[in-house]
Amino acid sequence: MITGVHALIYTPDAEKLRAFFKDVLGLDSVDAGGGWPIFALPPAELGIHPSEGAASHELYLLCDNLEKTMKELRAKGVRFAGSVGEESWGKTTRIELPDGGRLGLYQPKHPLAHGEGAVVVPRRKKGA
Repeated sequence: MITGVHALIYTPDAEKLRAFFKDVLGLDSVDAGGGWPIFALPPAELGIHPSEGAASHELYLLCDNLEKTMKELRAKGVRFAGSVGEESWGKTTRIELPDGGRLGLYQPKHPLAHGEGAVVVPRRKKGA
Protein backbone atom coordinates (compact mmCIF):
# COMPACT_ATOMS: atom_id res chain seq x y z
CA MET A 1 0.00 0.00 0.00
CA ILE A 2 2.29 2.84 1.18
CA THR A 3 5.74 2.52 -0.39
CA GLY A 4 7.54 5.65 0.80
CA VAL A 5 7.36 9.33 1.68
CA HIS A 6 7.73 12.26 -0.71
CA ALA A 7 8.43 15.42 1.30
CA LEU A 8 8.27 18.91 -0.22
CA ILE A 9 10.04 22.16 0.59
CA TYR A 10 8.64 25.29 -1.01
CA THR A 11 11.08 28.17 -1.45
CA PRO A 12 11.46 31.29 -3.58
CA ASP A 13 15.09 30.21 -4.31
CA ALA A 14 14.81 26.57 -5.41
CA GLU A 15 18.16 26.48 -7.25
CA LYS A 16 20.09 27.64 -4.19
CA LEU A 17 18.34 25.12 -1.96
CA ARG A 18 18.81 22.29 -4.46
CA ALA A 19 22.55 23.06 -4.57
CA PHE A 20 22.66 22.95 -0.76
CA PHE A 21 21.01 19.52 -0.60
CA LYS A 22 23.29 18.21 -3.34
CA ASP A 23 26.65 19.83 -2.55
CA VAL A 24 26.52 20.39 1.21
CA LEU A 25 24.33 17.57 2.48
CA GLY A 26 25.57 15.23 -0.26
CA LEU A 27 22.18 13.75 -1.13
CA ASP A 28 21.88 11.73 -4.33
CA SER A 29 19.10 12.63 -6.75
CA VAL A 30 17.38 11.56 -9.93
CA ASP A 31 16.28 13.85 -12.74
CA ALA A 32 12.49 13.88 -12.70
CA GLY A 33 12.54 15.58 -16.11
CA GLY A 34 13.80 18.90 -17.38
CA GLY A 35 16.65 18.99 -14.85
CA TRP A 36 14.27 18.86 -11.88
CA PRO A 37 16.05 16.85 -9.14
CA ILE A 38 14.23 14.58 -6.71
CA PHE A 39 16.53 13.86 -3.77
CA ALA A 40 16.97 10.48 -2.15
CA LEU A 41 16.44 10.59 1.60
CA PRO A 42 17.54 8.20 4.31
CA PRO A 43 14.89 5.92 5.84
CA ALA A 44 11.99 7.90 7.26
CA GLU A 45 9.61 7.62 10.17
CA LEU A 46 6.52 9.59 11.14
CA GLY A 47 5.57 10.80 14.61
CA ILE A 48 2.08 12.11 15.26
CA HIS A 49 1.77 14.52 18.18
CA PRO A 50 -1.28 16.14 19.77
CA SER A 51 -1.73 19.86 19.22
CA GLU A 52 -3.80 22.45 21.02
CA GLY A 53 -3.54 24.82 18.08
CA ALA A 54 -3.82 24.48 14.34
CA ALA A 55 -2.50 21.41 12.56
CA SER A 56 1.10 21.77 11.34
CA HIS A 57 3.94 19.71 9.89
CA GLU A 58 7.69 19.70 10.54
CA LEU A 59 10.66 18.10 8.80
CA TYR A 60 13.70 16.93 10.75
CA LEU A 61 16.84 15.18 9.56
CA LEU A 62 18.18 12.53 11.95
CA CYS A 63 21.83 11.89 12.85
CA ASP A 64 23.76 9.51 15.11
CA ASN A 65 25.92 12.19 16.76
CA LEU A 66 24.65 15.77 16.72
CA GLU A 67 27.91 17.48 17.74
CA LYS A 68 29.94 15.57 15.13
CA THR A 69 27.36 16.24 12.41
CA MET A 70 27.25 19.95 13.28
CA LYS A 71 31.07 20.13 13.15
CA GLU A 72 31.12 18.46 9.70
CA LEU A 73 28.39 20.77 8.41
CA ARG A 74 30.06 23.90 9.86
CA ALA A 75 33.22 22.94 7.93
CA LYS A 76 31.04 23.20 4.79
CA GLY A 77 29.81 26.67 5.79
CA VAL A 78 26.50 25.66 7.37
CA ARG A 79 25.12 27.88 10.14
CA PHE A 80 22.76 26.85 12.91
CA ALA A 81 19.93 28.77 14.54
CA GLY A 82 20.25 29.03 18.31
CA SER A 83 21.90 26.55 20.61
CA VAL A 84 21.51 22.80 20.94
CA GLY A 85 18.33 21.85 22.76
CA GLU A 86 18.11 18.89 25.11
CA GLU A 87 14.68 17.30 24.89
CA SER A 88 13.39 14.07 26.44
CA TRP A 89 13.29 12.62 22.91
CA GLY A 90 16.67 13.87 21.65
CA LYS A 91 19.25 16.62 21.13
CA THR A 92 18.01 19.20 18.64
CA THR A 93 19.09 22.13 16.54
CA ARG A 94 17.99 23.89 13.36
CA ILE A 95 20.02 24.24 10.19
CA GLU A 96 19.84 27.69 8.60
CA LEU A 97 19.08 27.06 4.93
CA PRO A 98 20.45 29.28 2.14
CA ASP A 99 16.94 30.58 1.38
CA GLY A 100 16.47 31.83 4.96
CA GLY A 101 14.39 28.84 6.05
CA ARG A 102 15.25 26.44 8.83
CA LEU A 103 15.40 22.66 8.86
CA GLY A 104 15.33 20.59 12.03
CA LEU A 105 18.23 18.27 12.86
CA TYR A 106 18.29 15.92 15.82
CA GLN A 107 19.97 13.00 17.49
CA PRO A 108 17.12 10.81 18.75
CA LYS A 109 17.06 9.18 22.17
CA HIS A 110 13.98 7.12 21.30
CA PRO A 111 13.93 3.81 19.42
CA LEU A 112 13.82 4.25 15.65
CA ALA A 113 11.15 2.74 13.44
CA HIS A 114 13.80 1.67 10.90
CA GLY A 115 17.33 0.35 10.76
CA GLU A 116 19.28 -1.92 13.06
CA GLY A 117 17.45 -2.87 16.23
CA ALA A 118 14.08 -1.53 15.10
CA VAL A 119 11.11 -3.33 16.57
CA VAL A 120 8.05 -2.63 14.48
CA VAL A 121 4.64 -3.37 15.98
CA PRO A 122 2.64 -5.36 13.42
CA ARG A 123 -0.75 -4.05 12.32
CA ARG A 124 -3.81 -5.90 13.57
CA LYS A 125 -5.67 -7.81 10.92
CA LYS A 126 -9.22 -6.68 10.22
CA GLY A 127 -11.71 -8.62 12.30
CA ALA A 128 -9.07 -9.70 14.82
